[in-house]
Amino acid sequence: MNPVLRAALWMSGSIASFSLMAVAGREVSSSLDTFEIMMYRSVVGVIIVCMLAAATGAWRGIKTDRLGVHLIRNSAHFTGQNLWFYAVTVIPLAQVFALEFTSPIWVIVLSPFILGERLTPVRALAALMGFAGILIVARPDMQSLNPGLITAASSAIFFAITIMLTKRLTRNESITSILFWLTLMQLVMGVVLAGWDGNITWPDAQTGPWVFLIGCAGLLAHYCLTNALAIAPATVVVPIDFIRLPTIAVIGMLAYGEAIDIWVFIGAMVIFAGNYINIWVETKRPKAL
Repeated sequence: MNPVLRAALWMSGSIASFSLMAVAGREVSSSLDTFEIMMYRSVVGVIIVCMLAAATGAWRGIKTDRLGVHLIRNSAHFTGQNLWFYAVTVIPLAQVFALEFTSPIWVIVLSPFILGERLTPVRALAALMGFAGILIVARPDMQSLNPGLITAASSAIFFAITIMLTKRLTRNESITSILFWLTLMQLVMGVVLAGWDGNITWPDAQTGPWVFLIGCAGLLAHYCLTNALAIAPATVVVPIDFIRLPTIAVIGMLAYGEAIDIWVFIGAMVIFAGNYINIWVETKRPKAL
């Protein structure tokens, strides 16, 4: 099968998984807070990762020598995911996804400080385009600026930190090791923060299936995205990933009666263009020997 077609099939799984996770998060938000959602998501994740590690013999690939980096990475992801789950309950889903696409822009801005990478003119242009896109999507003023927009935009920053620290970990760690510590550490964080008031809401017959879907979709989305990137270059995968925006906009319209805002799409296109220009230039750059 053609590599582009194979990558597209993997990305269809990623798009479906991210969309299902957003819908499931909104469906359980009236019964569970974000800490409880993350706790139960991590329970499902730990079980799945452990089962796969046992079935494939990948236990020996789980390392303990970089737990500090894992802790910082997983704390950033936990924070970003909590902000994301809150955002999907209070603003249109298309706005959440559009602002989430700014994560690569924040990687560009923060990588000189975290990874020691150089901020090139092209990367600076991509960052400026990304911030212009944010302003178009959010159109901030005293009336339209709300906690949902702020948390959605903030989640992208924490996801960017997660991306950069994942990049650092993959130099020495297996995917199984990264996922194991991700789910285990976030389970502990979820238990502590969900239970700080002495009251943890248990899933019932209505919320249980949605919680299970969140746990499965969260792992499956990143698994599909990783496989797509292993098959095809980012210049192919990123445009396919952008289909998430119109997909979730249609879902939001059909399931929740959300209006499709043309400015969200225009802003998202500016963000996408900045990301794509940077990726295209990076892939054309001669590799160091």
